[in-house]
Amino acid sequence: MKRAEGTVTRHGPLPATPYDVTVVGAGVVGSATARALAHHPRLRVALVEAQDDIGQGSSKANTAILHTGFDATPGSLEARLVREGARLLADYAAATGIPVEPVGALLVAWDEEQLAALPRLLDKAERNDCPDTRPIGPDELYAREPHLGPGALGALHVPGESIVCPWTTTLAYATQAVRNGVDLHLGTRVGTVGRDDDTHVLDTDRGTLRTRWLVNAAGLHADTLDRALGHDDFTVTPRRGQLLVFDKFARDLVRHILLPVPTALGKGVLVAPTVYGNVLLGPTAEDLDDKRATHSTAEGLRALRDQGRRILPRLLDEEVTAVYAGLRAATEHEDYRIAAHPGQAYVTVGGIRSTGLTASLAIAAHVTDLLADAGLDPGPAEELEPVRMPNLGEAFPRPYQRPELIAADPEYGTLVCHCERVTRGEIRDALTGTIPPAGLDGLRRRTRARAGRCQGFHCGAAVRELFEEARR
Repeated sequence: MKRAEGTVTRHGPLPATPYDVTVVGAGVVGSATARALAHHPRLRVALVEAQDDIGQGSSKANTAILHTGFDATPGSLEARLVREGARLLADYAAATGIPVEPVGALLVAWDEEQLAALPRLLDKAERNDCPDTRPIGPDELYAREPHLGPGALGALHVPGESIVCPWTTTLAYATQAVRNGVDLHLGTRVGTVGRDDDTHVLDTDRGTLRTRWLVNAAGLHADTLDRALGHDDFTVTPRRGQLLVFDKFARDLVRHILLPVPTALGKGVLVAPTVYGNVLLGPTAEDLDDKRATHSTAEGLRALRDQGRRILPRLLDEEVTAVYAGLRAATEHEDYRIAAHPGQAYVTVGGIRSTGLTASLAIAAHVTDLLADAGLDPGPAEELEPVRMPNLGEAFPRPYQRPELIAADPEYGTLVCHCERVTRGEIRDALTGTIPPAGLDGLRRRTRARAGRCQGFHCGAAVRELFEEARR
């Protein structure tokens, strides 16, 4: 029997009846966790998000890499969950239509010190169950990447690394959760947290929300919520990553993800293709105090160009179509900060950095197990109603390339955004979907409309008109 669908709200009062479990934060990890809990129809579950759409924080602005975890700290929780999550997400993507391209990665050494570090990284890869990682010399390196800048001494080839669509992944998780009974409350920022007998009482800007169990997947604000519940386990330092997006004409310049030898601040500046046909250069790694500082800086972009000129000189001759910046939830700890507090009916999911996209499904399974071990009785598990997501990837047929789809519905043959080849049918589907976008940026993440070379100069008015018609 098909389950009743959950509700999606952005305004008005919240339900008065307590939920069994509430997940705070509708990024990729929170959405994955809500989806995992939806397997248990006995539970009444809420997913709450401070902003007006899902995936509005770190999840929307990352390097979109499906990691193998080859360079994670062996034996850490992150290493295990990334390794498990990579397999789970690859299978999930294939089943739901999320675009993934297994392009592989090259960890490039540019000097003797970096070259000397490769054996240590190879040992880590083998301990992290990535046995196909291998060193290659400069001849093979330049045969694989003929446009690479001069002077590279060698590399590690990591064939299992892939690129993925982060926008569709978060949307798929949240959509499947809602279709299987989870209530999604957007525009619901959590303030103070209290207790009333065995119930958490969350004070939000939409009123009071009550829940028996609480999962903190609040990303950049996970430490704030954790402290509100009496813990002082970690402090989130927002680490800004600025990135440059190059036009599709640059795509033939690079065949793999080109990684630097990592440092204590992160994986460093990379050059990577995207599933949308572009090329990324970035990110920077700037530790800040402001958790809202998602603006780009002239200094940061200049530093990226300088490094990009060394890695792939011809890339700098290509057009930049977009610039963006995201904040990662860095902490003073090397590992994830995931912990159950059974006496409080509470689970913290903090310190999820750049590997959170890859590990998301494994994190969700781990959190569900922690809840059960802490005393939550989830009841029997059932299969979820499957979802099929729109394809945003260039390596797979898009709607405008499918004559049978256009014959059945001519709207899929009417282009609105010519740069990205987005049709009226795709925009219509997004605007009438289970979780419709709250604004034009959300529509862009669901369709790619306005994300191309002209950045909406030609299609912006038409896209806005369709958006406003749907709202009316």
